[in-house]
Amino acid sequence: MAAVAAAAARSLARSRGRFLVPTLPGGPHPRANVASLAGLSRGKRVALGALGVLTVGGAGLAWALQSSVNASELELHPPSYPWSHNGLLTALDHSSIRRGYQVYKQVCSACHSMEYLSFRNLVGATHTEEEAKVLAEEVEVQDGPNENGEMYTRSGKLFDRFPNPYPNAEAARAANNGALPPDLSLILKARDGGEDYVYSLLTGYCDPPAGVTIREGLYYNPYFTGQAIAMAPPIYNDILEYDDGTPATMSQVAKDVCTFLRWAGEPEFDDRKRLGLKTVLIASVVIPFVYLMTKHKFSVALSRKMFYQRRD
Repeated sequence: MAAVAAAAARSLARSRGRFLVPTLPGGPHPRANVASLAGLSRGKRVALGALGVLTVGGAGLAWALQSSVNASELELHPPSYPWSHNGLLTALDHSSIRRGYQVYKQVCSACHSMEYLSFRNLVGATHTEEEAKVLAEEVEVQDGPNENGEMYTRSGKLFDRFPNPYPNAEAARAANNGALPPDLSLILKARDGGEDYVYSLLTGYCDPPAGVTIREGLYYNPYFTGQAIAMAPPIYNDILEYDDGTPATMSQVAKDVCTFLRWAGEPEFDDRKRLGLKTVLIASVVIPFVYLMTKHKFSVALSRKMFYQRRD
């Protein structure tokens, strides 16, 4: 009966063009009816291969052109600069951070806030405690109420935040033709490209190309989304005089303020790298030791061979 059923199933499979049931030992071996390129001539196979290559190549070329050049957008992507703190074992240049804070204080703080930083954050990073206290005392802070229920002003202290140039967002927009200057505390983490983008933005102001019209009150910058930015060129050569005597060229000023903004967004930058280095050094000693001890402790169990005897 089994042989009859198998023969019927094979007959049904052959009628449908497929082979469903394996043949019995010693039985016939019919061939599957599978369409392939073997029956085509050499010229047709070459033509099909060339068509496939042209299709894939054309699709790849179209995608590349679409992603690199867009007729409706002239935005440039910032190049990658060799920042000294991008290495695995390199720390931030704290002299550059100090100069960057001077740039922020004398140039950027007129429009941009840094509401997540306090004067105490400068201690040990860019300034000594006495220098940070002097910087804080230069600021007038509204405090209160006092025992009479009245608000009063006092000199700033280390725990005070960096002052905001505007009392609220509406005042900031009114003073900047409707544009709201962003807070700079986390600007490098909020912008794709980080330091490269901010550096390119600060140094990338230029005249608009032919056919591009910028309305009054805006400035052309190819690195900014939309290319029209409300911020006037903020830096130029000798815009300030550094306390340490470093020449204040445009590139130097942009580099220093970008380094300061990286530290402002990640005050733990150096500590994190130091902790990572310690972790790698400790792990390089502990992991081999644990491996050898485990191999020694479990060598008997791992090398044991067990036999089982069946009992009838």
